[in-house]
Amino acid sequence: MISVIVPAHNEENYLGVTLDALRRQDHGWFEVIVIANGCTDATAEVARGRCHRLIVLSEKGLGPARNLGARMARGELMMFLDADTILQSGALRRIAQAFNGTYAAGTLKGEPDPPLPAYQFIYALKNLVHGSGLHAGTSGVILCWRKHFFEVGGFDEGLEVRENSELIKRLQRFGGYRYFSDVTVTTSMRRYQQRGIGRVAWLWFKVWLESFLGDLHQRRYETVR
Repeated sequence: MISVIVPAHNEENYLGVTLDALRRQDHGWFEVIVIANGCTDATAEVARGRCHRLIVLSEKGLGPARNLGARMARGELMMFLDADTILQSGALRRIAQAFNGTYAAGTLKGEPDPPLPAYQFIYALKNLVHGSGLHAGTSGVILCWRKHFFEVGGFDEGLEVRENSELIKRLQRFGGYRYFSDVTVTTSMRRYQQRGIGRVAWLWFKVWLESFLGDLHQRRYETVR
């Protein structure tokens, strides 16, 4: 069984499409858990009736929302899915077939929305890095086994940036990293559209450098998005 955990903060404009794509999946045994955290919009209303379990938290927090969703999950295999990320048809079936016990973490091939040339170039680089094994990162999706997740303590709730890579690094003590080149997810490029490609790329480059030189626990997500 696959538990798909979707944290959502003020995602009324994106969440519905994400959940509708999940409802079209042809894998017979999965559940969808939405954690609406700190929302001031209609995120919870959008999710209601489109998921198996809806959890509403008054406080915003990506790490706490994901960890709570994991505690509520019943599946052996967990997928953490961003609220603005759409799974390709048949993705869950393919993951269930190919993500075996030799792997401890994984992600899927990413595609940008909208598919403008500059955004496609960004994702081509990102996919190359993930697929070559240069960096065990994510494209709006994190795959892991439930037992491993809890053995490493889940997401570090004190981190708001690079928390995905940090979790995967701890998970890899149990096995390899799997990049699915034949299964895609389409992710919104809204932050690049809002702030500009150059500015976002520079901010994330600075965060990457800081991850080697200092403690990212003081970094807030709003300062880099």
